[in-house]
Amino acid sequence: MKDLAGKVAVITGGAGGIGKALAEELVAEGVKVVIADVRADLLDATVAELTERGGEAIGVVTDVTDVESMRALADATWAAFGGCHLLFNNAGVGAPSAKPWESPPNDWRWVFNVNLHGVANGVHAFVPRMIEAGEEGYVVNTSSSNGGLSHMPSAAVYAASKAAVSSFTETLQNQFLADELKLRASVFYPSGGMLRTNLWVADQVRPAELAREVPRLTPAITVEILEEQARQKGYELPWQDLNELARVVIQGIRDERFVIMIGADAVGPQLAARAEALGRGECPPHSANPML
Repeated sequence: MKDLAGKVAVITGGAGGIGKALAEELVAEGVKVVIADVRADLLDATVAELTERGGEAIGVVTDVTDVESMRALADATWAAFGGCHLLFNNAGVGAPSAKPWESPPNDWRWVFNVNLHGVANGVHAFVPRMIEAGEEGYVVNTSSSNGGLSHMPSAAVYAASKAAVSSFTETLQNQFLADELKLRASVFYPSGGMLRTNLWVADQVRPAELAREVPRLTPAITVEILEEQARQKGYELPWQDLNELARVVIQGIRDERFVIMIGADAVGPQLAARAEALGRGECPPHSANPML
């Protein structure tokens, strides 16, 4: 898909962070954007910003864990713009760091509901309609190098959910190819540096019925806390520009890259070492600080 002007994009988790950056860059390309998010206040503010810039955008309050909510998002998209060409399953959350056996059941339920089931619900609600339309289309699923490329022991829930997203996207792309469809799928690994996203404050949207059964072992870390800690130590954190990252995603779509990330050409040795370890029947080593 080379020419994006006039196309329609749907972005879950689009009211902030990477999703918002994607929306900004897409409207600059002449794309009509549907932003889905669970937070109505952020959604309204983001849509207002985009329309003030001259972009065509609407917002739909959406819970990606609810398939009926995702179907309603698809209905709203077709009603507003008559179709969908670009689907970004981007919404994601993270649980507190913990040893694998110390992550309580509700951490697993909540994170998998959003990170994996949210992607599956997006595919379920949109892909059949995209196939029926018979037009060129693209599905981009946001994973993480923590899970897709390496697995941090202290983030077992998050890593497991993102590994599942990577595997699911691979099967999706191969099915598109096997069926000779005009659709393609890519897995997106946010990368390039630390990311200023709402993942740091994901607990703000955690459902009460999925509250942790045990208290956190450590206090929640926010962007503000991290930056203050860095200032006290005399250095600045290496934040990745999210709009630059969004432009990488758009170029990845144009190039039909299955893996989209900054520095993708450098991950080969890491994956080769992983494959070699598995080939020896060993557990692959993990990177100490994979990008989230």
